Amino acid sequence: MGTNAGKPAEGGLARWKHLVIHGYRLEDDHSYRETENRLRCFGELREILELDLNDVPDYSTIYKSFDRFNMTIWRALLRISAEQLPQSGHVALDSTFFERGHASSYYLQRADRDVQTLKVTTLTDTESLAVLDLQCSVEWKHDTKLGPQVVRRNADDLLSVAADKGFHDWMSKFEFYTLDVDPLVLERGSSLETVGHNALIRDAGYSQRWMSETSYSTTKRSLGSAVRAQFWYREFREIVLM
Repeated sequence: MGTNAGKPAEGGLARWKHLVIHGYRLEDDHSYRETENRLRCFGELREILELDLNDVPDYSTIYKSFDRFNMTIWRALLRISAEQLPQSGHVALDSTFFERGHASSYYLQRADRDVQTLKVTTLTDTESLAVLDLQCSVEWKHDTKLGPQVVRRNADDLLSVAADKGFHDWMSKFEFYTLDVDPLVLERGSSLETVGHNALIRDAGYSQRWMSETSYSTTKRSLGSAVRAQFWYREFREIVLM
């Protein structure tokens, strides 16, 4: 079964069952072995997943399925969950950091890695607090590089995007305009023109940008501010699932 994760035709579990299992695992902070044991012990969980006791996957299968589903699957899951809430078209663009050294300091030392945090840039609906999309980076790319990537992927559903001065870049703003998305982005500087521009931006809805920080706070209070996975590509999947 370890080679058939998400392949029902070949004897594996359906993809949705693996996704639910990973959501349960992360929410309750269980290891892969603990997840398998709980599936075997709790009939209510198996009933939800439509699993017989003999169909419970081995912990190694659960581990491998987390890799087998590429990032597009996890992004689709994130988008579908966000669409359960009303979409306003007005979003906040912001970045936060998650600890990655907490999972295994021994592994970091052995691999000679010194990057202790993971940068995450998100697109958050300012009315529903739903996270529509995100971009992860272990290289701490500048906000002006990460922000446009997230907006570009979702431009068809957006009316405006609010962001702080860290995202200000003339090329990015021009691209937002070409995508028919109104950029509510504060400018750097103290000239009269800049001060006037920022005042207009605040009146146009920039003040709702703080909703993204509320979303971060909610996530980190309920699920923690650290990722457990050891490899960067698994950390990205974990962030999306969170």
